[in-house]
Amino acid sequence: MTVAAAMDTPIAALPSAHRIARVDIIQDVAAAEPVWRQFETSAHLATPYQRFDFQAAWLKHVATAEGVQPTIVIAYDPDQQPLLLLPLVVGRENGMRVASFPGGKHVTFNMPLWRRDFADSATRSEMETLLKGIHARAGNIDVLALLRQPQTWRGIANPMALLAHQPSTNDCPVLIITPDTGPNDRVSSSMRKRLKTKEAKYKGLPGYGYMHATTPADVTRVLDMFFAVKPLRMAEQGLPDVFAEPGVEAFLRDACAAPRSGGYAIDIHALVCDEEVIAMFAGVADEDRFSMMFNTYTMSANAKYSPGLILMRTIVDYYAERGIRSLDLGIGEGDYKRMFCKDDEVIFDSYIPLTTRGRLGALGLSSVAHAKRMVKQSPALLQMAQKLRGAFQRS
Repeated sequence: MTVAAAMDTPIAALPSAHRIARVDIIQDVAAAEPVWRQFETSAHLATPYQRFDFQAAWLKHVATAEGVQPTIVIAYDPDQQPLLLLPLVVGRENGMRVASFPGGKHVTFNMPLWRRDFADSATRSEMETLLKGIHARAGNIDVLALLRQPQTWRGIANPMALLAHQPSTNDCPVLIITPDTGPNDRVSSSMRKRLKTKEAKYKGLPGYGYMHATTPADVTRVLDMFFAVKPLRMAEQGLPDVFAEPGVEAFLRDACAAPRSGGYAIDIHALVCDEEVIAMFAGVADEDRFSMMFNTYTMSANAKYSPGLILMRTIVDYYAERGIRSLDLGIGEGDYKRMFCKDDEVIFDSYIPLTTRGRLGALGLSSVAHAKRMVKQSPALLQMAQKLRGAFQRS
């Protein structure tokens, strides 16, 4: 992989109000690292999914296995200071070159990393200038397929929403945590009482307790359990095991071991006893949000008393006590999610053509996504789709 040469001249003769003076494309992840890490400060705006260590692990293991090309877009102001970094991967789909966010199914929220002051005041014209710069520097991209973007992040509107977009296929349930409120405002007293009764069944287990995995040995112990048990749980539900896809286990093990201030690129929480890991949740966190990525629970008799719900209640309290303002359990519906998450994060997709050939492709991708959302929003259509999926799996 090579680094694209820096642009020697501006994108175009732009009005002085435009702050994007130059757009570079870098295909060497290591070469992008110094600028990328500049965006991991309080002066910038990004979700924890776009941290360098998280993305670099996915690009190293999964992107290589999938045969997609890292394409990191960096926009600079006239003083040559970076305004945003947009991580992408480019692959071939239906005869087109499609650029998308790295991370695939394992990322709940996708967004560029922004200089906060720029994100707070970016204009549609500036976002269109970004698109022109991407096309000028990476002319082989036909379509930008930018999925699962949050409408806002930490109270700032996502500038990507200034471009054409549509609602994502699924919503994301979220728990909003109001500062200085008591535990019963986060999880109801009735649920706490029920879970306390259930947890009493575990109190007699030698070594029982909650664990935030903060050592390599703890991380390895929990992940070993996860990769042994999760395939069995997925098979129970008749679902494909996305964690068995090439490179995924290596990606997760690397990211769960990549240190950051206060934790890892992916943090692991678990209920354990001397005999086994009873339940686990893993997700990404920053000073404002915890976002769950994957979870499972034991196949033993210790699964009887809702260990996943007990652990989730504990995680809510753990982060609330540390100032976290919101918590989500990932994209899609689930009864257990609605026990904790009463609101929804507004997320959107963008299918943006950059070439003439890409226009038809963007329309096709957009239409398919729209149809999927219609199915998900209609109980009757969803039931029909589930029956058809079951029939194909049995055939």
